[in-house]
Amino acid sequence: MSKALRIINILRLDRLLFPRTSTYPFTHFFKGFENVEVVRRIFGEKTKDVLSSLKVEFIWMGGYMGVNPFNGHLMVNPRYLNNGNRLDIYLDLIHELVHVRQFMEGKKLFDASYSYVERPTEIEAYLYAVEEAKRMGQTDSTICEYLKNDWMSDNDLKRLAKVLSVKC
Repeated sequence: MSKALRIINILRLDRLLFPRTSTYPFTHFFKGFENVEVVRRIFGEKTKDVLSSLKVEFIWMGGYMGVNPFNGHLMVNPRYLNNGNRLDIYLDLIHELVHVRQFMEGKKLFDASYSYVERPTEIEAYLYAVEEAKRMGQTDSTICEYLKNDWMSDNDLKRLAKVLSVKC
């Protein structure tokens, strides 16, 4: 078993059968994150308090996961949680937890004056996720696959990867 899978397997990601659109405590579905080093770096000594008060909204619209810009809740598509790659889900959670902290700090998460790959909040969130992927022994090729998404062109991916020091 790879180092990445060993790390992910110590965390409990409760997958769902068919949840209704509703709000739950983060710790109900994502166990052990208060003990993850990168999460402790994101929130510092407030980690346990933040995670215990964080809410998760299950949404059936498209997408994977994100942060609600009005209340700071983590929004998760249950199809992604049920069917997504565990490493991608884990790295996305790291990425989105950075956005939760940014929301708590009053930062504008969706500043339209920047393109997606140039937005400071996105770069910071991706830096944490990429750093964690590298710590877990992931190759640049695997990290590039993780970075790809539906709303980013190949040129955008290359620009983001360059900023993150990943060779795509």
